[in-house]
Amino acid sequence: MKEKKELKHAPIDPKDDSIGRKGISRRGFLKGAGITTAGTVILQTGLLGESKAEAMEDAPLGPDAVLVKLKINGRTRTVQLEPRTTLADALRNHLGMTGTKVVCDRGSCSACTVWLNGTPVNSCMILAMEVGDREITTIEGISTNGKLHPVQQAFIDHDATQCGFCTSGMIMSAVHLLNTNSKPGLEDVKKAIRGNLCRCGTHPNVFKATLDAAKKM
Repeated sequence: MKEKKELKHAPIDPKDDSIGRKGISRRGFLKGAGITTAGTVILQTGLLGESKAEAMEDAPLGPDAVLVKLKINGRTRTVQLEPRTTLADALRNHLGMTGTKVVCDRGSCSACTVWLNGTPVNSCMILAMEVGDREITTIEGISTNGKLHPVQQAFIDHDATQCGFCTSGMIMSAVHLLNTNSKPGLEDVKKAIRGNLCRCGTHPNVFKATLDAAKKM
């Protein structure tokens, strides 16, 4: 039988700074460790100029509930919410503003439509914590001194509601249209509410109500 040859490795030179084929040198390792340590110190001490308060703002929140400030219909409301809470959930279940409806809860029906800085959004698809300083307008906020908005009244006059689940979102989309286009045509109305789904099929009456409100505004 052939004798097995013993493999001998050359001793490692502690002063050897070269990078081997299968590893990194002592100097390379120390450099990497130094960079990592320096990065940690910078983040912890704020050497990049970030204040402690700013660092706290960027810190992850949760999973426990935290205080969130929301500007709703001209008022600032403070509420304790878990980070996962949607804006729709916060409005309905934490602030008692049930005018905003939740139907599909996945952004496909627009029943939960509210405005953020005047732009319609699906509140079921936005976390309450993401709103920040943006102004929230809900169906409760479009009337004035207890008087219904012309679009709200037109929906009543033209029987544009049945089960009522889609009504709030429809009205919010229709009012936004009239705020940006005072003389809309039928196609403008259809385009404005194309994302609002009415399972009762009252779209024709919604069109009539919106056009009628446009004449009275």
